[in-house]
Amino acid sequence: MSETATGLTALASQYSAQVAGDLERNLKEQERIGGEIEALQAQLTALQQDHAILVNVQQALGVPAAPARPSPESVAAVPAPRRGKAAAPPAREKQAGAGKSAAPARKRSKKSTAAAPAAQSAQPTLVDLVREHLTGQSEPRSAAEITTALEQLHPERTVKTTVVRTTLEGLVAKNQAQRTKQGKSVYYTTPDTAAPTDSGEQSG
Repeated sequence: MSETATGLTALASQYSAQVAGDLERNLKEQERIGGEIEALQAQLTALQQDHAILVNVQQALGVPAAPARPSPESVAAVPAPRRGKAAAPPAREKQAGAGKSAAPARKRSKKSTAAAPAAQSAQPTLVDLVREHLTGQSEPRSAAEITTALEQLHPERTVKTTVVRTTLEGLVAKNQAQRTKQGKSVYYTTPDTAAPTDSGEQSG
């Protein structure tokens, strides 16, 4: 009886350890996926901001937005012969007034193109911030250390360690950063701080 009880206890402890390990892996996977979702959300927000800036530039240049997305209804409602006849006179008017409108358009484009990069540079992406911070460091940095530094440099932004870690892994996948492990801690550096042969031989 004692041997049976000992065997059951051993099995129970083995299953408990296995379940605990599975739970830990599950939580880590949830954290990883959550970080990827937050990173994608940050990229989507940046793209939406860029889109708004580009729309403003387009309006400042006086470029009509309708031809970029022609509606099927307007195309189907107008027969081909009528559209061809109606399109000819405006084309001649554009050719006649091209010389007059060219100079003002160039002046506007200079101002708008100068304003667009300034607005974009005011909101750099998290990938740019992480890459720039890594480039300025001479020693490896962990995701938590990079997060703390970015929070101090950019207090107006919400920076999370999980998002920074996902961003760093993305840079590693693009060979724009390197991952080194010291014990249980993971540190990241730029490829310039390590030997070129190491970065070339690593497959992932």
